[in-house]
Parts: sequence; structure tokens; C-alpha cells
Amino acid sequence: MKRRTLLAATAVAPLAAIDRAHGQSGKIQIVWWHAMTGVNADEINRLARAFSESQSEAEVQPVYKGGYPETLTAAIAAWRADQAPHLVQIFEVGTGSMLASGPATKQVWKLAEETGVALDPAVYIPGVRGYYSLSDGRLASMPFNSSTAIMWYNKDAFAAAGLDPETASATWPDVIAAARAIKAKIGTPAMGAVKFPITSSWMIWVQLEQYSAIHDLPFATKGNGFDGLDAELRFNAPQQVKQWDRLLGMAKEGLYEYGGRDTVPDALFYSGQAAIGFGSSAGRGQIAANAKFKWGAALLPIDPEVNANPINSIIGGASLWTMTTKQRTAAEYKAVAQFLKFLAIPEQDAHFHQTTGYVPVTFGGYEKSRADGYYEKQPGADIPIKQLARGKVTPNSRGLRLGRLAEIRNILYEETEKALQGQQSGKEALDNGTRRSDRVLREFQKSVGG
Repeated sequence: MKRRTLLAATAVAPLAAIDRAHGQSGKIQIVWWHAMTGVNADEINRLARAFSESQSEAEVQPVYKGGYPETLTAAIAAWRADQAPHLVQIFEVGTGSMLASGPATKQVWKLAEETGVALDPAVYIPGVRGYYSLSDGRLASMPFNSSTAIMWYNKDAFAAAGLDPETASATWPDVIAAARAIKAKIGTPAMGAVKFPITSSWMIWVQLEQYSAIHDLPFATKGNGFDGLDAELRFNAPQQVKQWDRLLGMAKEGLYEYGGRDTVPDALFYSGQAAIGFGSSAGRGQIAANAKFKWGAALLPIDPEVNANPINSIIGGASLWTMTTKQRTAAEYKAVAQFLKFLAIPEQDAHFHQTTGYVPVTFGGYEKSRADGYYEKQPGADIPIKQLARGKVTPNSRGLRLGRLAEIRNILYEETEKALQGQQSGKEALDNGTRRSDRVLREFQKSVGG
């Protein structure tokens, strides 16, 4: 099918030039737009310095462009004005849109082919590389900062409820049993600040997208969108409806507290109000800095009746996309490829992982961290890695390659919130979400000429 580029030229005010082939140092300048702040931004600056000092041909200039959505918007505007950066950090939700961007990007496999720089997909953990690969395994963008969803739990609350604080709940029946034991003790001095058993950040990502992946259930046809823009959503199958009914039932019983969308419920766990908190593995630093109780990390629970042999979860975070301009030279592209290869060096990947809390994206980074004794010093820090590397990646666990995914998530939040308010059942919420979201996919398909 013939596609128009998603980033088709439109009338855009000219942007100031953001780079020249060579700076005052005489080195090739690589401009890298990113969305990181705080410690994460410090680490990006360190990586740029380390690469610039490691060789004499090129240097990297990191530029903060705002949050993820702002960075994506800025990159689109810059490409239209033929002033795109060499590299841009794009969150995983934007992957489908970037893949539809036609000549705006140079995919990793093409970059390696043209420059002769070996960029081997096999060095990356399967659950990470699959998200940013084409259906034939070729890398489209370079994995960078990755996280996944896990379960955090309050060991003190478990002990107060008579549960083993060193053994997390492995299945959903276990989770419900633990939640009931905790609820029975809420209000007692031993339970401390706990007000309710469970909450979940990123409810759609964790409880629907991740649940589908680890149980090897399709979220959409066409390999979750990897194999075509004409994918149709399938997250309202009986197994996913069972999960939604379970959560609604837990909410009605007082076992589950819906704390809001996306990261809003994070504070409910680390403040001690929720004894179990589902969320991103990248929340480790925030929990460590704020929690006044003993806590642990665990794999996402499974439903043995759906699939007793879980596979890999899928990732959150972002990847690096190589962008194009009319004036960009072969030497610049080669410098970009060399920098991407540098980021995959085990020492660099391990340092980024240990400093930021994101998972190592390469096997080498994981092995280096293990050899450093990092996981002995930080128990549970390897949980997300084990979960991402578990089993064999299938079309249902590669990830989601769907246009306007952020909008689809918001639709599902709206329908789920109606269900939590008693206005509809779990099945109705997912059925309505499927119907409305399929319209979004068709609009996206039409917009890119698919």
C-alpha cells in the first residue's frame, strides 16, 4: 500500500539552524534532543561527554526539548523546516507514528547498512528490541531508556496481615487473598498508614496491555499492529473482560482503589496508603526516596486459568530515532551510528541502568551489573529484567504498534471510569473502548495513506 508521510510538509515558520556539520572544535556535531530531567538528564550529559572524549571525530550536544509529547512535536516541526536534530528521544507511545513518518527518519537497520557500523539487534533483551523492531526483526529505532510494569508491595503491611513479607503474591487469586487479609487489619496500629490494599498507576498500560502480553493474548489483530495499519482491536476478548470484571469486583469490595490516571496513584503506594502498588519499574528511585516502610518488588501476577506459563511483559520508556535533513552528510550519519553503538557498550548501559533505575536494555549491561554486585546491593532491581526476558517473544508480547495509542488509552480510561462508577459492566467498558478506539485507528490509517 502506498503511504504518505505522516510528517508531510506544511506551512511552518522557519526554525533557527540547530547544527552545523562541524563545530568550533572541528569535530562533527551530533545534536540529540531529549525529554529527560534531573538525574536522568545528568546521565544523558555524562553519556554525551563520555562519547565525545572517547574518539576525535565527533561530539554530542544534548538539548532538552520538554516532556515526551513536546519533544515529539518539536521534532516534527523541525523536520518540516529541514532543521531536524540528528537524534531524538521518542516515547514508546509514539513508535507507530514515527514508523509512519516516511523519509523523516533513517531506521537503525538502514543506518547500519549505509554506514557500515555494526548495530546488532541480538545484543538487546528480547522484550526491549521487539518493541522497536519491524516484523522481520530489523531494528527501526535504538532502544534507550526502558522500563516495564511490576508489582511493588509493603513488607511491613504484609507482616501485619500475617502474610510472608518475603514472598509476594504470584497469582491473581493470591493477590485477592492477600488484599483481603490486609483489609481485615486496616485501622490497627500494626498496619500504620495503610488505608486500602491495592492501587495501580498506568491502569490501562499495566492491567490491560501488560496483562494481555504476559498471558499471550492479542491486543489487536495484525500482530498488535506490527503487520499492518489495518489492525483492529481485540482487547475485549473473554480473558481481558475477566480481568476487568476482577478489578471492578475488587474495587466494589474495597480491595482496589482507583487513584487516577497514569502516574497519579504512585504516591498512594510510597506514602504508605496502599499496601500493593502496580506501576513502572522506573519508580524504584522515587519509592526509595519517599517510603518510610520496608518494601519489595515482584513480578506481575498471573491468572493460571488464562495462561499458567507467562511470557515477557512489554516496555515503557523511549527509544532514539535518527532523523534526516536534506543537507545531512554521510559522515554525520556515520557519527550517529557510532554513538548508538557506544550506548550499547555494557559499561555504558550498566551505568545508565544503575544510575537512573531504568532497566539495562542489553544482555551485556545486565551481566555487567550482576558482576558489579548491583543486584545484591539492590534486591529486586533485576525483577523487571527477568520479566522482560521471560519466555519467547510472540506477536502478542512484542509490544503495540498502533497509531494514536495515547488517545486510545484515554478512551479506555473514560470507559473504565464509567464502569468504576457503576454506569456499565467491565464487558461494556471494553466493548465500547474497542468500538471507539477502532475509529481512531481508521482515522490514523487514512491520515497516513494506509
